Amino acid sequence: MVNHQLFLLLTLILSILVFQSESRVKAKAPFGFSLELIRRDSPLSPFYNASLNSSEILIKNAIHSMERFKHFQSLINQKAVQSIVFPTENSYLTKLSFGTPPVEYFAIVDTGSDLTWIQCVPCTKCYNSQGSSLFDPQASSTYKAFSCDSQTCRAFGGEQCLKTNDCQYHVTYGDMSSTIGILSSDTLSFDSINGQKTTFSTSIFGCGRNNQVQLGNLGIAGIVGLGGGPFSLVSQIGPQIDHRFSYSFVPRFAKSSGKLIFGQESIISHPKAISTPLVSKYPQTFYYLTLNGVSIGDKTAHPSSTQGNVLIDSGVTLTILEPDLYSSVEAMVKEAIGKEPVQDPSGAFNLCYGADTNINVPEMVFHFSGADVRLQPVNTFMVNGDLVCMVIVPNSVNPFSVFGNYAQINFQVEYDLQKRVVSFAPTDCTQI
Repeated sequence: MVNHQLFLLLTLILSILVFQSESRVKAKAPFGFSLELIRRDSPLSPFYNASLNSSEILIKNAIHSMERFKHFQSLINQKAVQSIVFPTENSYLTKLSFGTPPVEYFAIVDTGSDLTWIQCVPCTKCYNSQGSSLFDPQASSTYKAFSCDSQTCRAFGGEQCLKTNDCQYHVTYGDMSSTIGILSSDTLSFDSINGQKTTFSTSIFGCGRNNQVQLGNLGIAGIVGLGGGPFSLVSQIGPQIDHRFSYSFVPRFAKSSGKLIFGQESIISHPKAISTPLVSKYPQTFYYLTLNGVSIGDKTAHPSSTQGNVLIDSGVTLTILEPDLYSSVEAMVKEAIGKEPVQDPSGAFNLCYGADTNINVPEMVFHFSGADVRLQPVNTFMVNGDLVCMVIVPNSVNPFSVFGNYAQINFQVEYDLQKRVVSFAPTDCTQI
């Protein structure tokens, strides 16, 4: 364990030196910019599938949440060297541009991944219909492939050196989706919501030449990695964004999009903002918090596990609780609602009521260390056809939990990676 921790520390130090020497950006002082954040299954998404009804989408998202969660567990328990399940329909998209001249793409924003990558030519195997042409490195005057003997390649752990001396990366996701390509750098730019363009001159990314996605055709170009590891986007541009970012998720059927905010613009000024510490654990990609309990009214249920016992994630729809904690929360919800639940035929949800039952969903308080996050009905229940179901489910195996993206709807959630805290502010996210 000591050797492993020492290796991680040395890798982090080397990565920081690499970024200082090989990944400088145009901006020299901290600043901020805001991007549109669109749920992929929303009618606002360019990849919206009108043939799926809202119930089908919710069930698909629930099943995917559990699959993603299982691989969270495998990574933490087995210390496997891979990312979690590839994001899918319940994920959030943003626009970004690569190269000179810039070419625009839609990519999934993922706090559970580090490497940002897009599909590139020549491509030996790519998924189809990403909604735009593949990125052509030869068409960009600022493109650079890292060599096998570069510090960046060694720090990333490039697995194979090609005949061209280019550094090849290989990232495998928990569902056996994968991307293989060339570890590269190029100009990365964003069109901010205020109309200004923000440009980073040498951003490290993966130029994917063999990309296999097991969960269907997503119609996106790749992934924007916002994890906590040294090769994530937020780590690379950390000094320029004051080591902070935030996001806001709108309700499921909102006619507006959310926001992804980097830098000083992401600072929460809301008087009711509350903060909880980030806990450093392996793998460093993930963001760990400490959950002390869940309350409804004057009753509180406590988890059996302690520090760093919950992940906060943008790619999991549901909130997933360790078994004993879930059982206690479900019992409190049933008592507060006081009506007879009905079984979900799909098996995706544990607690449902008839949509015509007219239930009163109670406020639920998640007691994180130093921060009591008050969840409203929009965070805890969703309409599922002719049912209304709780979007909190049990982890049937281990004492481990995930705070999913439905629980974060109508909050501005800020990550201050220098102070190592996550802050929550109740917000009408359709108005910011």
